[in-house]
Amino acid sequence: MVGTSHDSTVRAILYAFIANFGIAIAKTWAAWLTGSGSMLAEAIHSYADTGNQVLLYLGLKQSQRPPDKEHPLGYGKLSYFWSFIVAILLFTMGGLFSIYEGYHKLTHPEPLSQVWIAIVVLVFAILLEGGSLLGCLREIRKVRKGRPFREWLKHTRNSELVVVLGEDIGAQLGLMLALCFLTAAWLTGNPVYDAMGSMCIGVVLLVISAFIGWRVRSLLVGRSADPEVQEAIDAIMAEDPDILGIFNSITIQFGPDTMLAVKVKMDPDLTINEAITHINDLERNLKARIPKLKWCFVEPDITD
Repeated sequence: MVGTSHDSTVRAILYAFIANFGIAIAKTWAAWLTGSGSMLAEAIHSYADTGNQVLLYLGLKQSQRPPDKEHPLGYGKLSYFWSFIVAILLFTMGGLFSIYEGYHKLTHPEPLSQVWIAIVVLVFAILLEGGSLLGCLREIRKVRKGRPFREWLKHTRNSELVVVLGEDIGAQLGLMLALCFLTAAWLTGNPVYDAMGSMCIGVVLLVISAFIGWRVRSLLVGRSADPEVQEAIDAIMAEDPDILGIFNSITIQFGPDTMLAVKVKMDPDLTINEAITHINDLERNLKARIPKLKWCFVEPDITD
């Protein structure tokens, strides 16, 4: 039976929200005290990530709205839309702002003060963000059900978990870069290192946001169901002795829900009424064993 990843996704979003909000406040305080461009870039990044978690949760909730006359297949793809918006915000508010702040500090260097406070905050943030990343990876492990991580990342249709994972990795890399460059600026007394750190953080965020945008793009356009779901569908239909073959099978992912349209060759000895009854039973069986299979259309035929 193919289960749902809704609870795991909500928990991963919650871990990231709590971590990012706490870190953002601490970074803002440290940036104000030290005048560090790297710390300010990191603070803006954390506030952006905090807002992003709200958008992801909003998309997750909106995607569960029931179908209506204007949207007969429901609102599942809203989760992809908000995930794409998050990628854009990460690109602009995170990446571009960090590069701009680094360039500004590079052309107008300012002395740093009380750098040790920023370093303490960064170490604290690395630990807190590490907890969020571990929480996200734990939820992903539950969802991928033994599949290799790279295979899950390549095939998953869960855009929210991909976004949270990308944000957590980007945040952790950004924190480590900020710590390294800020320490270098402190030891050498040269604020140029701080500016370089801000620009490097921006580049990391641009790469992460580009990856997230690329992964979500295919889901927005329309992508088939996860291979695990397709394999489950094929296995259930193979169990049916009255289905002699499958001419064509199409699945489309709509957020957490899946649509199936399949054309099959059935036993020619069945009467029309028997075939109709059999198809109805098959559709109910498919939906019962694959909970996220929301729409199922089986068409009997003699040729493709």
